[in-house]
Amino acid sequence: MAPEREYYRWTVCAVIVLLIALCAAHMTDRPASSHPHRKTSVLKMDEASLSVINEIEDDMMLYVLSDHCFQCLPQLLGIIPARPASGTPTMVGFVVDTQHALTLQLNSTSAHSEQCKVHFHFGEQGNYSLWVKNLNEPSRVNCSMIIDSEPINSYLPILFAFLLFAFLAALSAIWNTVKRLDVVTNLLLCLGSTVETERLINSELGTPNRLIDASTESIIPATAGRRLRSLDTFRGLSLVIMVFVNYGGGGYWFFRHESWNGLTVADLVFPWFVFIMGTSVGLSLSGSLRRGVKHTHLLWRIFWRSFQLFLIGVIIINPNYCSGPLSWDSFRIPGVLQRLGFTYLVVAVLDLVVSRDRLNNILSSETWYSVHDVCLYWPAWVFVIALETIWLCLTFLLPVPACPTGYLGPGGIGDFGQYQNCTGGAAGYIDRWLLRDNHIYQTPSSRVVYQTMMPFDPEGVLGTINSILMAFLGLQAGKILLHYRDQHRQIITRFLIWGFILGIISAALTKCSRNDGFIPVNKNLWSLSYVTTLSCFAFVALVFFYYSVDVKKWWSGAPFFYPGKHFKSEVPELIWLCHLRVETYNLQ
Repeated sequence: MAPEREYYRWTVCAVIVLLIALCAAHMTDRPASSHPHRKTSVLKMDEASLSVINEIEDDMMLYVLSDHCFQCLPQLLGIIPARPASGTPTMVGFVVDTQHALTLQLNSTSAHSEQCKVHFHFGEQGNYSLWVKNLNEPSRVNCSMIIDSEPINSYLPILFAFLLFAFLAALSAIWNTVKRLDVVTNLLLCLGSTVETERLINSELGTPNRLIDASTESIIPATAGRRLRSLDTFRGLSLVIMVFVNYGGGGYWFFRHESWNGLTVADLVFPWFVFIMGTSVGLSLSGSLRRGVKHTHLLWRIFWRSFQLFLIGVIIINPNYCSGPLSWDSFRIPGVLQRLGFTYLVVAVLDLVVSRDRLNNILSSETWYSVHDVCLYWPAWVFVIALETIWLCLTFLLPVPACPTGYLGPGGIGDFGQYQNCTGGAAGYIDRWLLRDNHIYQTPSSRVVYQTMMPFDPEGVLGTINSILMAFLGLQAGKILLHYRDQHRQIITRFLIWGFILGIISAALTKCSRNDGFIPVNKNLWSLSYVTTLSCFAFVALVFFYYSVDVKKWWSGAPFFYPGKHFKSEVPELIWLCHLRVETYNLQ
């Protein structure tokens, strides 16, 4: 490997380690309170200390409701005893969440009525006091929030790491500009020749002819092949994000999967890999067909690779190993590798059936020439649209016992607790009916906020249809690259058009909101809006990478290019093996 490539690979490793180290250093323990009358405890990340001081001669019940919990009922946090008739106020300490704003509600146990309500966003590792007292009128209760000790700024480590990375990137850009100067080039040539000459003299090996090769090797880049650097860079970026997320993301909530509707950084990785897999399938199969590889051989390779992925996912990377030896009565059947394997099988076979050995030379005068990259593969589009129609019909028309038809909610305490056992609606019902409760994921991310008790698998059967759609949209990006090879303006224009169309579809489906749309963005369900939104992001990201890396060559793609290049081009087996190793942590 060339020294420059080795340097960039070590750079990306160092940056990842630095980010993890900085975030880990942030996770320091802090006493819950310095108040002399409070019991001292240790606060963790995303926690704050709250002391409720009751000056009323009546027991109070404290309820809490997170702004992030959509249509939820307030949950009882604790009871604060009444103040003695002639004594000091009573005080009870609680640990509260700081990820999102909370609504605190105090109810009287005797009157069974709301006494006061406070909406507040607590700061991480801060200490707060909520004073409950009567005003001049005994029937009027006042609640006052007081900050005893200021919270910490938990985002400083990320800011510092970003600034350091930006500084290193700027330093690298300056060096790349400076070393192109003739003076610097000649100096590097002289230094390289001198070092090589001394090495040859000392070792008494080689001939003087090697001086030219060795000296010019560092300043004359190797001839680049047809490999698309922008795609490798996009893949490498996704890989770096995945590694950071899998190892805890410093404990930050936005590096964990969303509990139900919405998006976090962790929710970008899997669909982007599926999209890139689709793009790579199109490029790889087209190259194989041009080289004269038989369809039967390609078909066998596709089936064998898919079978390997499914087998590895079920037997070797099954998360039930975390609970002890794998039991055939409770092992999980769906999974990330299983979904990748099946998605790859469908999309690759579909592309192999409709692809041609050589791309047709369509006359530009044809009325449908501007969309020939779509029209030439109309049977595949018909198949995918039919699959999506099946998903829509099953999701919104399938009757689910004891649940409303078309339900997309989390169940649990969501929707005011009316549908506690309806987690995922039709998607959850199909998995539980087809695979049984013991063979799907037992601790979904919806448990964190919505306290759901039903098992639900984010890689379930129904969501696989939309992962096929995601890979197929990636395949369409590959077709654009093939049909408009070296026509940069055409490629960028079509990427932007696809991004715009998918963005409009997402806006219509979600009504530009997290919970109020027809089909909210939901990673657990792999909803249609989730696929269109992430595909929109992927097309826009490809425009950026393609223009800056492959067209203008402002950026070599380093350091992300190198992990992306040395990655399986069609299906990311090894990387997702690493992903599955800590998948349980991410979902919880």
